[in-house]
Formats: sequence, structure tokens, C-alpha cells
Amino acid sequence: MMRLFLCGDVMTGRGIDQALSHPVNPVLYEPYVRDAREYLQLAEKAHGSIPLPLSFDYIWGNALEELDRAEVDFRIVNLETAVTSAEAPWPGKAIHYRMHPQNIGCLSAAHISACALANNHLLDWGYDGLSETLQTLDSTGIARSGAGSDIEEAMQPAVLNATRKGRVLLFSFGSTTSGIPQDWNATSISPGVNLFDALSETTAAQICDQMRAHQQSGDLIVASIHWGSNWGYEIPCEQVVFAHRLIEEGVAIVHGHSSHHVKAIEVFRGRLILYGCGDFLTDYEGISGYETFRGDLALMYFVEVDSDSGELIAARLVPMQMRRFRLERASAADSKWLCDLLNKLGAKFNTRVNLQNDNSLVLECS
Repeated sequence: MMRLFLCGDVMTGRGIDQALSHPVNPVLYEPYVRDAREYLQLAEKAHGSIPLPLSFDYIWGNALEELDRAEVDFRIVNLETAVTSAEAPWPGKAIHYRMHPQNIGCLSAAHISACALANNHLLDWGYDGLSETLQTLDSTGIARSGAGSDIEEAMQPAVLNATRKGRVLLFSFGSTTSGIPQDWNATSISPGVNLFDALSETTAAQICDQMRAHQQSGDLIVASIHWGSNWGYEIPCEQVVFAHRLIEEGVAIVHGHSSHHVKAIEVFRGRLILYGCGDFLTDYEGISGYETFRGDLALMYFVEVDSDSGELIAARLVPMQMRRFRLERASAADSKWLCDLLNKLGAKFNTRVNLQNDNSLVLECS
């Protein structure tokens, strides 16, 4: 049995970076905010003062206790920020995330095993920012997939080896439906991310061939995909068909993200599909709009899969909430709200979650 922790977007740039001990230059090039410290001020205005500078473990809060208790083999996140002090933003892009390389300790503090990188913020600070991000992760010993100096590197999996249990291969893909600029596509002669245009049968076949080329007997494959819009619960038909094809071709888990809130869960042929894990760590506190989606609520996905078959054994979801740039256990009322939401969204996929006495959620499927 293999135990994994999965979550959605980890966005430690901008306001969170400014609250850590080694902030980058706070200058932003956004339409309305020109100083990253404004996001810190918004969070303090919403929920109270934040004890600066933050220690690297502070932002994870109660999540660290949950991670230790779960005793997972690997911890996998979607890192949606450049890790760089580069000063030249990608031209024509409205939002630019970056975290100073000396703040990489905030990932090490949570013992993150691997990062998916094929998303719409990794090249916010250009090719120099990308290169520094990759170098920083490598020097810290955090595995990564989804970006590189060329397409060959961007297509490489993060190889996670659990002694006596086998390997997990994490592949990271980005879809243009999530807002990743087409110019970010890695090629044989240019850096970038592992990007595909269409959620088509042809694309699915191509990436399945790509993943199988790296697979050895007994390897479990996690396909981490940044796809879809930021808001809305609808799962487009092409996403469902695409995810099903990946499962049919041997993927153990489809790890979807991009939406700022959690989305439906499916178990297809005994294997797990997370259509949208939602945001996990962000600097969005105090920003108005879209409140009905409760983007402040996050989920920790603790997943147990059969090491031989890749089939799901169990999934436990722990509701969290971001407060003062720190993850806290969600209240009983908010956990019940998430439970009801996931059951409503999961009805079409024949999945439901049961609320436990500790306010965690246990996945069931028929």
C-alpha cells in the first residue's frame, strides 16, 4: 500500500513571500496592485495582525500535525509560483507570482516530496525566473516535473522511491484552458512547461505513450494536470473523457487543479480522479468577490492506493482554512458545508463523503 498526500495550488509568492524572512522586491506590475505588501495588509485587515517575519513552518499551521499523523510516503503539491529574485516580468501578463529562493525553506518545512510545475505562474518572471526556480528546487532536494530547459526535461517525471513499496512517477501537464500562455510551451530548443493545447483523444494517447516510456513494472503513475477556469463547479465533458482515458491507460491518480475552490471527485475503474483540488496556500485573504465559492476553504487529500494495482483503497479529506497566512482546521460548520458540497457535486459521479467526528471527510463510492 502506498500513502500519498495531495493538495491543490501552493502559492507562496507575493503577499506570503513578503511576510517571510527573505522577501523579494515588492514591486508588482498588476493592473490594480503595485506593491506585494498590500496583500499582507489586506490579510491583516481581514483577520488580524500577522507576526512578522513568519517562520517557514508557520504558514502550514495545523496541516503539519495532520501530515505527521497520516504518515504518508510522499507529499505532492502544485507549486504555482516562480522561486526567483529575477526582476523582469513576463511581458503582457497581468499577474506575476514570485518567492525569493531563500524562502524555499517554507516547502522544506513541510517535507514536500515533489512539485508539479506545469501551471500558469511558473514563468511569470521569464526564463531567468524559470531557471532559478528549477535550480532552487534541485538544490533543496525537492523533486519536480512539468518544466525544464527544453521539452525533454519538462516531460520528465518526478521519481519518488519508497523502499520496499515501489515507485511513484509524478508527471505534470498544463492545459491552455487554465490560462497558460501558448508561448510558455517547452520545445526542443526553448525552455518552458509541459503544455498541451486540446483535451483530445490524440493528446491523451500522446501523453499516455510519454508516461509509459518511463514506467517500470510496479510503478504507480500520478498525472497532475493544471486545467480549466478559476471559478465554477462544472466539469467539462472533455475533461471527464480525458481523465477516463488516462485511467484506462494505467494512470493510478489524476490530480487536477487550477480552480480556486474544490471540485468534484470521481472513482473510475477503481482509481481516483480529483477534478479540482482548489487553492491550498494563498495570499487571497481580504480580497472580495466570489465569496459564495468559499475559496478560503481548502482540503488535504490523504490517499491510500494498492501498490500493485493502483486502485484506491481509501481517501480521507481534511478541511482547512487560511487565516492570517496560516492553515487552520476548518470549523465544524465549514466542514459540514464542504461535505454537503462534495456530495452534491459527486452525485453525478456516484461518489459521496461522510463527515467524521473529527470533522474530516471519508470518501465512498458506489
